[in-house]
Amino acid sequence: MAFKIYTKTGDAGETALIGGTRIPKSHIRIEAYGTVDELNSWFGVIRDHIQDASLNLSLASVQNTLFVVGSQLATDPDKNIKMNLPALTDQEIHMLESSIDAMESKLPELKNFVLPGGHPASSFIHVARCVCRRAERICVQMQELEFSVQPIVIRYLNRLSDYLFVLSRHVLHLNKGNETIWQAQVSND
Repeated sequence: MAFKIYTKTGDAGETALIGGTRIPKSHIRIEAYGTVDELNSWFGVIRDHIQDASLNLSLASVQNTLFVVGSQLATDPDKNIKMNLPALTDQEIHMLESSIDAMESKLPELKNFVLPGGHPASSFIHVARCVCRRAERICVQMQELEFSVQPIVIRYLNRLSDYLFVLSRHVLHLNKGNETIWQAQVSND
């Protein structure tokens, strides 16, 4: 018999963590990994708008890492899990930092705040950056509320949002778009 996508076990507003613990779908842990899932979906949109094959492979690698982040957040920290889940390591953070450095070396120095826009792919990347920051804030809040979250998850999300900012500029320049500099409106009142 084929696997069915619906289980009906969540019909009362609860879901199971990896480890079997059932919690409300409104729980901050669900909000955290749901936001990481949303971020991963935005990476799919971005990949659909980027023609560069090498860059597309890098983005797919980040998507795979986001599944690791999601699995870390979806695991009950109080259970002894028999499942062998992949680990998030400093290597993924170093990969982001190397990519940031490589892209920044080809970009003009940033001296002002910039407004999102200029090319659809760049704009989608900015949206992903905002979702990434939200995921990071939720994980920090989890930590403050003393729900277990691995510190490397927060470090990874922080670095990923930096990566997304630089990536938005990189993609904009690849597509010959213009950065719009933020102009502060000063009131003369």
